[in-house]
Amino acid sequence: DFKIAIEDNILVVSAEQKQESEKKTERYTRKEFSFSSFTRRFNLPENVDENQINANYENGIMLLTLPKKAEAKPVAREISIK
Repeated sequence: DFKIAIEDNILVVSAEQKQESEKKTERYTRKEFSFSSFTRRFNLPENVDENQINANYENGIMLLTLPKKAEAKPVAREISIK
């Protein structure tokens, strides 16, 4: 139940978990509720391409890929030796 969003150049990762249990007997009914949530906010560098951000959740690990913008990538050049 993860939610990932971008708000004003800030990456927001949040999650909510709700659990409910009920036990009925002849004399009583017991209901238990639990709720947990978290939110994390990360400032994105200016050179991150917000439209290309990807997320993958596998085996309990969240992997976020934040690619650089094309103009931010270094350009290789050859230097001649004299």
